Amino acid sequence: MTMRHVVLLAGIGLLISIKGYTQERELDTLQMLKGKPSGITQPLPVMKGWTDDTHFLLSKRLHPDSPFVTVKVDCKTGKETVVSDENARATRTVYMRSGDIYLTEVDGSEKRITGITGKISNPVLSPDNKYIAFTRDNDLYTYDIENSKEIRLTNDGSDVILNGYASWVYMEEILGRASRYRAFWWSPDSKHLAFFRTDDSEVPLFNIVGEEGAHGTLIRERYPKAGDPNPKVKVGIVTPGGGNIVWSDFNQERDQYFGLPYWRPDGGALWVQWMNRGQDTLVVYETDITTGAKKEIYAETQKTWIELDDMGERISFLKDGKRFILQSDKTGWNMLYLHDMNGRLINAVTTGQYTVTEINYIDEKNQVIYFTCRKDNSARYDLYKVKFNGDGLKRLSFGEYTHEVDVSPAGSYFITTYSNINEPQQMALSDNKGNIKKLLGSEKGSSFYEYKLAKTELIRVRSEDGKYDLPMKITWPLDYDPSKKYPVLISIYGGPKAGTVYDVYSFNGQQQWWAKEGLIQVAMDHRASGHFGKEGVNYMHRNLGYWEMKDWIQCVNWLIDRGADKDRIAISGFSYGGYITCYALTYGADYFKYGLAGGSVTDWSLYDSHYTERYMDTPKENPEGYKSSSVLTHVNKYKGLLRIYHGSMDDNVHLQNSLQLVKKLQEAKKHFEFMVYPGGLHGWGGNQARHSQNENNGFIYRNLLRKDMPDVMLR
Repeated sequence: MTMRHVVLLAGIGLLISIKGYTQERELDTLQMLKGKPSGITQPLPVMKGWTDDTHFLLSKRLHPDSPFVTVKVDCKTGKETVVSDENARATRTVYMRSGDIYLTEVDGSEKRITGITGKISNPVLSPDNKYIAFTRDNDLYTYDIENSKEIRLTNDGSDVILNGYASWVYMEEILGRASRYRAFWWSPDSKHLAFFRTDDSEVPLFNIVGEEGAHGTLIRERYPKAGDPNPKVKVGIVTPGGGNIVWSDFNQERDQYFGLPYWRPDGGALWVQWMNRGQDTLVVYETDITTGAKKEIYAETQKTWIELDDMGERISFLKDGKRFILQSDKTGWNMLYLHDMNGRLINAVTTGQYTVTEINYIDEKNQVIYFTCRKDNSARYDLYKVKFNGDGLKRLSFGEYTHEVDVSPAGSYFITTYSNINEPQQMALSDNKGNIKKLLGSEKGSSFYEYKLAKTELIRVRSEDGKYDLPMKITWPLDYDPSKKYPVLISIYGGPKAGTVYDVYSFNGQQQWWAKEGLIQVAMDHRASGHFGKEGVNYMHRNLGYWEMKDWIQCVNWLIDRGADKDRIAISGFSYGGYITCYALTYGADYFKYGLAGGSVTDWSLYDSHYTERYMDTPKENPEGYKSSSVLTHVNKYKGLLRIYHGSMDDNVHLQNSLQLVKKLQEAKKHFEFMVYPGGLHGWGGNQARHSQNENNGFIYRNLLRKDMPDVMLR
């Protein structure tokens, strides 16, 4: 019998031993609302990294009340040794403070990089630690550390010409917020920098007006709305010491997008992701770093759209320099494909109707890929391995759990943190055959089995057309009685491939409070949420809102059949979730009676080009789709009560969205609630955040629970 089986049986034995235990203690107010320790859960150890293929560092408590210490764990023996700060790396680091760049040397000494003024952003060390690249006033610079020399690489930066600094829509939708507007990338050999040169001159300006001062404030943002002119982008390559810029051979005047570029591992060429404005065709080109000439490596076209990769995960180069692994959802499900370096398909590595979510490790010696996927249950993540040729597909993670894994540097072991909706997280070390070698910790606290907790379950509801089993996570009232009627609070996001229902454990005091008060709390995912691959997401093409409502109405009917009060169904969401909330209270007003809508898109012609057109095409191409998906179109159906709230300085979903809805509701003489948060962006903090939460809680008490909100709820 393997160690894995011993552990699993031990877990079963534990469950048997506590079966007769009566959970009588009730949580008190402090435990539910003020975050006081209850003993129900406890912190897990924290993985601090692998030191080699058979050792890793863990931050943990040696005893329940002791401070955290760092231990080094031997995977072969399980032995733990307390160590000092062994995780520190002897290397230069660079960071910004008070608008200046600082360099920290290996010995800990700190140096301010002098002579640098202006708006400085994103200092990044070269891989060989000899240069710092950064942008200043929309030009790209390097700093030669050894010679204390600043080098200007571009010279035409302005308010509309951005070198190495991303335009807003590129930051938000293409490179990702984590880029912090950075649009330059070091080659692995430190010999070159690739960067985007962006011309924003034709992108319309949107005025964002603030309330501060006697005359107010004004921010003018280059923001392309659906159908507007986009930024014009060129891809440049330059040496860190300066000199002539090599421009990749693209026509800047073409309506197009460029995704995150990939440096070939030897630094000898740049691979550029190109996409047409319609976002249904992707081409990966290899650019010659000396001439800018390009050649096609890979091309893909889909009937709906293709997403640009902002995480550097589409392509994984193999160390042999002869092949790469490509991720694509062209079959309707994200799969892995093996290609040679000229782009020729060698073979599909994975096939089937499931979603590969991450490559965790590639073992080139044994021709094996370790990857995470949603195969056995779309609400769970599991670790699998498969050979390059597609043979030997095997699940390595265990049990009926969702797993988050960290594979060792050579793939001999992995650490998994795992749970399901009823079982708190545990952490374990496993070998690459899936056998547990050592339990590392449990989130279960000493009092876990003593308390009476609300029941949470994950169920599936068959869609109206019978094609999908829609996942829904429900926390029932504490003393749920099927013969009684209960109000429902649905928390939603709802966007394409943006599901929220997973088979993971979560203990939340606020959730327990609402359960005690008698709320049915629900999260639910539609067919396009990602559970059913790109195949399901494709339903949203040119028609946002429609299929979400179809599927969620089916879920609401399921709830009504099981004790939900049809007159007290509420939905709450922010951003895309705000859009869905507003749409539910208008288009879906026969089923959704109350709504809390924050930072909401109310008409897709008011949102940015890249995101909106990916799903909807342009307003000119799809006028009926824009009309039917607009909340404004369905205001005449509104009959419940909607609370609208928005930040006045929101640069993502402009306040304009909520104001246009407010005007439509006023013109229709409809009753609603509206709150603006001055200075708030796409979210806000401090006392404004507390005010917003208090107002939302008060709305729930008045309209769902139909009683006064207790003072203890005030934040």
